[in-house]
Amino acid sequence: MTARLLGAGAAAVTQQSGVDLPRTFSPRPFLTATTPSGAPVTQVSPGDHLHHLGASLALPDVDGTSFWGGRTYRRAHGSVMLDNHGVQVVREQEASSGRLWQRIAWLDGGGRQLLDETRRIAAREEDGRWEVVWTSCLRAASAAVSFGSPQTNGREGAFYGGIFWRTPFPRARVWTADGDGVDASHGSRSPWLAIQSQTASLVAATTTAMPWFVRNEGYVGFLPAVAVTERRLLVPGETLQLDLAVSISDEPQQDPDAVASGLLDRLREGATQGAEVVA
Repeated sequence: MTARLLGAGAAAVTQQSGVDLPRTFSPRPFLTATTPSGAPVTQVSPGDHLHHLGASLALPDVDGTSFWGGRTYRRAHGSVMLDNHGVQVVREQEASSGRLWQRIAWLDGGGRQLLDETRRIAAREEDGRWEVVWTSCLRAASAAVSFGSPQTNGREGAFYGGIFWRTPFPRARVWTADGDGVDASHGSRSPWLAIQSQTASLVAATTTAMPWFVRNEGYVGFLPAVAVTERRLLVPGETLQLDLAVSISDEPQQDPDAVASGLLDRLREGATQGAEVVA
């Protein structure tokens, strides 16, 4: 099941179902995207991390189940391959021009549902740029669940887990409202993150105030992080909202703050629509 949200030919924003992926990848729907001219800005199953799937909602520890894929970090044991991979299954889907709505079941290795997700993704052209706006609402399916990360499990600095965007860039300039470089960006609660590579530029924004996880060594990847210094608990009846909007351009984006302002407006609009669906 493939949903093309924007573009034509090789230049496109598309979501793949992920149903045919190996179990060790924690199969899940994922997004691929290019610039308007067709330069890739996502990467799927790169040699360094086969379980990185373009842009996807990936969480490494949901009550011990990995929805990230690959190895799991365990305190005093390091990163080890475990038989703990979950799967995200699309139960319902509605697609129209530039828009996708899905209800997704998060199942552990035994088929038990841990989470129910309502996801909205929209893609459009804006002033010669492409924009992707992603809002997800997570609810505990029956019992309370908690989210962890390698950092909460003992690996300092590795607080990844959330809507993860893996780029094909080996290196890039990264910066936020808090300053230039990874040191200023990793852990920042800036509402936006800017990335400039040799082939494309991205401005990412989130309304969640979650700290940015930023990687810029070996590859460039980023996400607003769900679990940083301690595990995050989600009890029945509660909703955890995650969001990420990304502006994609072939040219340098000169004013990330102004670009992010528009992205944040669209995320707030999407959050209102998502609440109407979940309620």
